[in-house]
Amino acid sequence: MQFTSERRLDDGVLEREFTLGEIPGTLWTPGSAGPAPLILVGHNGGLHRREPRLVARARYSAASGYAVAAIDHPGHGDRPRSAADEQARADLRRAMQAGEPVDEIFESFVGPLVERAVPEWRATLDAVLSLPGIGGPVGYSGMTAIGIRLAVAEPRIAAAGFFAGGYVPRAQREEARQVTVPLLFLLQWDDEGNPRQRALDLFDAFGSKEKTLHANLGGHAGTPWFEVEDGDRFFARHLK
Repeated sequence: MQFTSERRLDDGVLEREFTLGEIPGTLWTPGSAGPAPLILVGHNGGLHRREPRLVARARYSAASGYAVAAIDHPGHGDRPRSAADEQARADLRRAMQAGEPVDEIFESFVGPLVERAVPEWRATLDAVLSLPGIGGPVGYSGMTAIGIRLAVAEPRIAAAGFFAGGYVPRAQREEARQVTVPLLFLLQWDDEGNPRQRALDLFDAFGSKEKTLHANLGGHAGTPWFEVEDGDRFFARHLK
């Protein structure tokens, strides 16, 4: 891991940009001393790790005493897009404009993204936990499809917060039964891109003995800010 820049923010949080091989990322750490629990913050498809809502979530958690790491997924943010990535996005736009079914297009795009992104998250986790002042336990907050695979494959994940918006491939819908960590599942009731019943069925499938569903009125990008505060209380129960 190589740090490429750093700055101290007004709330005492230290924000550092880094690269890990081909992976660009950002690490926020609190100003307080002592080993900080770690939260991995992931974005939904098409976004950048510097997306304002993600940065606001990360800074809030860091100011509350957590170390927070975010990376750009393959084909996202600062990373180059392959011809297959561009074709999938073009096919998706065309199908949505024509009112055609989009599940198979999402499957061909999100499925490979999960396969590529999860090993990168695990490598990032190795690197961040080797830094002074950062310890376990570890939480994940972000894209459901990647989070399911990460929670199943990575024993260091102690709790997870999933955003129900976005397509979850068939493979991860099956893997949901293997997710056993405490879980907070956020659902936007009127999400135009995420059929409500599919999200409810997925919540039912999770194998966690402790799982909580928060549903709020509004569309895909309308998750209220108080869910960030509630999310930190959830992680405080399991990471501190």
